[in-house]
Amino acid sequence: MSTTPFLIRAAQAKDLDALTALENQSFLTDRLSRRSFKHWISTDHRALLVAELDGLLAAYILIIYHPGTRLARVYSLAVAERARGLGIARSLVIAGEQASRDNGRLYLRLEVSVDNTAAIKLYEALGFQKFGLYHDYYEDHRDALRYQKCIRRYHPMLQQRPVQWFRQTTRFTCGPAALMMAMHSLDARFQPTQAQELTLWREATTIFMTSGHGGCHPIGLGLAAQQRGFVAEVWINQSGTLFIDGVRDEQKKQIVQLVDNCFKQQAEQQNLPINYANITQDTLFNALQNGALALVLISTYSMDRKKTPHWVVVSGFDKDCLYIHDPDPDDQRQSELDCQYIPIAREDFERMSCFGKNRLRTALIIRTPDKSRLSGDFLA
Repeated sequence: MSTTPFLIRAAQAKDLDALTALENQSFLTDRLSRRSFKHWISTDHRALLVAELDGLLAAYILIIYHPGTRLARVYSLAVAERARGLGIARSLVIAGEQASRDNGRLYLRLEVSVDNTAAIKLYEALGFQKFGLYHDYYEDHRDALRYQKCIRRYHPMLQQRPVQWFRQTTRFTCGPAALMMAMHSLDARFQPTQAQELTLWREATTIFMTSGHGGCHPIGLGLAAQQRGFVAEVWINQSGTLFIDGVRDEQKKQIVQLVDNCFKQQAEQQNLPINYANITQDTLFNALQNGALALVLISTYSMDRKKTPHWVVVSGFDKDCLYIHDPDPDDQRQSELDCQYIPIAREDFERMSCFGKNRLRTALIIRTPDKSRLSGDFLA
């Protein structure tokens, strides 16, 4: 390896032309546009570093920080042909790790083409661990390997079960999408479809929310899971009508209250357990260790600055983090990879997992009963 000196620094507005030219020279497909580089130079939630060689821009790395989580992702890395073999890519990845660490991130993820042997060798030498394969990932239909590295000095003992990710198909069906992920993970005979998603929403909806369509009530989701042969248990830290504070119209409030009362009556009739207490992280961990999965209502404020209730699946945990499957990518740049096993520090999760001025904290734990009791034909 050459010892030719190079300088790594943060990208600046003056680098826009050089970054665009390097991108076009380096990639035939999946290119970042000039507009994208302009955005990433000026925005937060990222590290965009460049390497200078002989006074000219020779390489860059773009790392995106996902708001509200401790996850960072290597979005793109390019080295000019004239600068290869000098250790620049390695130095950029190491510098990107440090920038991510300084930003409080716990994990760094990336995708790499299955036939990019040089990059794979580099990432594995730097301690990245392969954890999956993504088919048809690139515009040219090549597959991508998924790699992850814990960039903090932790020794996680991850407790997780495989959970297939499912994207919600409307802006108001996060609850059904999360429930479908959990049910399919617990029993593969349940197959997620949009028809199931909408049916679940109709069964569990609160009718109205602060605006637009209603979300899903935890008891409604529990009843829907129970109806499909699963064992469900609901946790709510308050006994009053849920989600009513943000509804201003008096008639809508009456409907929300009526729906809430109906769900509670059905729960009593169908022996759905409801715990009117705060669910603790230890309770969640015990459930996962015993083969269950949990849906938790979070506030998305730390992610998108919107005070919106949002259902996610708790898909794993270790001593520092909880891991979630989020059915709703928060922008067009997020792939489904970014929405699976998202690490959230325990203290951050404690803040995220409550909603509204009344600090609503609610969760649904589901598991399978004896196989002899599990419904063979899941109801639509």
